[in-house]
Amino acid sequence: MPPLDLSGRKTSFFEFWPLWLIYLPVFLQWLLLSLRYRSFSLPLIANPAVPLSGMVGVAKSSVFDAAGNEARQWILPWYVYEVSGEALEVQTQKVLAALSNYKLSLPIVGKPEIGCRGVGVKLLKNEEELANYLANIPTGGSIQFQKLSQWDAEAGVFYIRYPGSSSGEVTSVTLKYTPYVVGDGHSTLSELIEADPRAGVLQHLYNERHQQNWHTVIAAGEPFRLIFAASHSRGAVFRDGKELITAKLSQSLDKIFNDIPGYYYGRLDIKFQDVENLKDGRNYDILEINGASSESINIWDRNASFFSAIRTLLQQYHTLFKIGNENRQRGYKTPGLFALYKAWRFETKLVKLYPDND
Repeated sequence: MPPLDLSGRKTSFFEFWPLWLIYLPVFLQWLLLSLRYRSFSLPLIANPAVPLSGMVGVAKSSVFDAAGNEARQWILPWYVYEVSGEALEVQTQKVLAALSNYKLSLPIVGKPEIGCRGVGVKLLKNEEELANYLANIPTGGSIQFQKLSQWDAEAGVFYIRYPGSSSGEVTSVTLKYTPYVVGDGHSTLSELIEADPRAGVLQHLYNERHQQNWHTVIAAGEPFRLIFAASHSRGAVFRDGKELITAKLSQSLDKIFNDIPGYYYGRLDIKFQDVENLKDGRNYDILEINGASSESINIWDRNASFFSAIRTLLQQYHTLFKIGNENRQRGYKTPGLFALYKAWRFETKLVKLYPDND
């Protein structure tokens, strides 16, 4: 990753506004576009490969399941387990056996199958952490266990392709930095966070998560990672990487999405070896492929203006309507908005039951 520059402004002035406020212009545009296209739910068939285009309440692995052999070569291997009412020890051993059958092993990443913004995502390093994680997922809830990438560098890559076309466009690349502090042998974790240029103004994001170590002195030279899941809402630092968009990267993604029939729009969260390999479209792992509700996350760069961020969101949702309209002309039927509401309610209830993030 390029060195993270923390000089200058720490956040944009709107970076941590309530989401409903940011998305109010999108809602108004949705109403206008619904009148224009004579459908309120066209965006829900923009990605007919998955339910509701992946807008909300859709299992993370649903798009993986739709992928062919070419696309799967780029996706980090995964295994899905549904939590049951069996004894915790029995379930833990079942998961370990299944992981072995899938040629997976600890440490491994656990993430709820249905969720968003990194909620409930944890790095499970040993059997005890696995058992605790299982204990905190509600019965009937599903977990996606995914291989830990060999690379640390991470980015969000937004890709759009229209139905009938064999090539698409990378509209944004955003570098994701997971913040950490380094101990000095005499300062507590809270003091180290307070002294950090960015983390110091976001202490509310880290206090509850690290309450157990909040007053612990961190050894000299020891790094303490503040988050694992690189989600903006959890405190990750996003930097616009538009200079990394290349024809080679787009061509690489074309091969992947041509092998996922019916998937045209979304953001890939990836780990990659280094920026040169990323620009060449080589040596990267896909962690997730997010659907219709995914953001072009360069809007959360500290230097992004409010109006450019809103313009980006409006362009995104206009594109969803256009792709949905093309798919309607190809014979796909739009679901009712009640289906969207039910999925949203289902996801909202589940998310409240998930464990805290690392």
